[in-house]
Amino acid sequence: MRGPTRRRSSRQRVRARAKRVPLRTRVQVSFGLLALGISTVLSVASWFVVSRYLLTQRVQTAVAETDLDRVSLEAGLREGTSSVTALIAGLPTNDASSSIVRVSGRWFGALPSRGPSGIPSGLLDAVESGSTATQRISVDGSLYLAVGAPLRPSGDVVLELFSLDDLDHTLSSMAVVLTVAAALTTGLGVGLGRWASRLALAPLGSFTTVVGAVAAGHLDARLEQVGDADLDPLARAFNATLAELEHRARVDSQFAVDVGHELRTPLTTMLNSMELITHRRSQLPESVREAVDLLAGDLGRFRVLVVDLLEISRHDAGEGLVLEPVDLGDLTRWCADRLVGRPITQVHARAGELVVAADKRRLERVVSNLVVNAQVHGRGCTAVRVLRSGAFIRIEVEDAGPGIDMSDRSRVFDRFARGVRRTPQPRSQGLGLGLAIVQRHVAAHGGLVLVEEGIGGGARFVVELPVH
Repeated sequence: MRGPTRRRSSRQRVRARAKRVPLRTRVQVSFGLLALGISTVLSVASWFVVSRYLLTQRVQTAVAETDLDRVSLEAGLREGTSSVTALIAGLPTNDASSSIVRVSGRWFGALPSRGPSGIPSGLLDAVESGSTATQRISVDGSLYLAVGAPLRPSGDVVLELFSLDDLDHTLSSMAVVLTVAAALTTGLGVGLGRWASRLALAPLGSFTTVVGAVAAGHLDARLEQVGDADLDPLARAFNATLAELEHRARVDSQFAVDVGHELRTPLTTMLNSMELITHRRSQLPESVREAVDLLAGDLGRFRVLVVDLLEISRHDAGEGLVLEPVDLGDLTRWCADRLVGRPITQVHARAGELVVAADKRRLERVVSNLVVNAQVHGRGCTAVRVLRSGAFIRIEVEDAGPGIDMSDRSRVFDRFARGVRRTPQPRSQGLGLGLAIVQRHVAAHGGLVLVEEGIGGGARFVVELPVH
């Protein structure tokens, strides 16, 4: 049982490591390895075939030259008019590095450094048996091809050495060329894999973009049909699903808007009635006053809830922006200073006179919600700043609270998200819709809202809006 278990765990680890490598990288590596394997096989095969061919040609040439010299020596020995040394010097071929002749048991010519004893005995035996023989030998660290032939009819021997350095140099150069070619082919394979992966994964990239847009709330995003018989049915099915989802979301949002509008009339009536009862509170019995106070508080929270739900529902229903020139410095100062009750806004010089096209009502709601959130949930608003940061303008709101944990910063903008601070807040202090409204209004302007760590350890809410 232990063996299969170990093999299974090993396979699982391999799969886990493969999953950590991106698909695009795996495709490129696969193409590169395939190109490397093919180029290696072709290089080795080419080197083997060419080296065998060149060596065979070299041997055939050496044997032919040695045979020609043998005929010349036999003719000279029969005539007896010249010495053996003179005959060796007058051989018709000159490709041999050295020529050695044994006549009547005596060696003539340029001998190797080890003398006749350095000649392989197997080569001499083959020649003395009456046949031409070849053998590769090493002399003084250099490789030579030794070709021996018998001299007829005396039974003497002629031995010639042909250097193989040029052939070795040629084969070495060919090996370098084939290695470089294999490396270039591998690089070409990686490049081809990169191009193929980009081409093959382009639809996946489009799909990821559309899914990200849908996750960000853009239900009108759609996949483009590219005329591919395999991908277009998937795009149509996915687009149909998104269209149905968008339709249902709009219907639900419109339903929430309609319900909110229907609630406003009875809510107004209840609030007016409660205000009338509150004015006559002194005339009520003591046992009724506490219930009236509780009802007044809940009616106030109910009014805020209805207003916030209408705000979110109008955004979800696709209500467009009403753009007008807005001085963000003046707007932020007016909203923040009024809610805090004292001058608290700092407008930096680069953002002092910056006017952008924006929905003034929504931006007022953004600043108001952030300041109220700092006042109610953050133990007081400590700073409000408006500054320029590259192509964005930043609105920063800091509080004196305990801050927000890193794990909670992403969900603090969810609807009805409460209790995400380090110090739990009472339920009656918030409905959990203010920051959700902030995020939606900022996103409608193409901006971003996030949470950072404040200077004093509290929370810093940052709104980034594009300058254009």
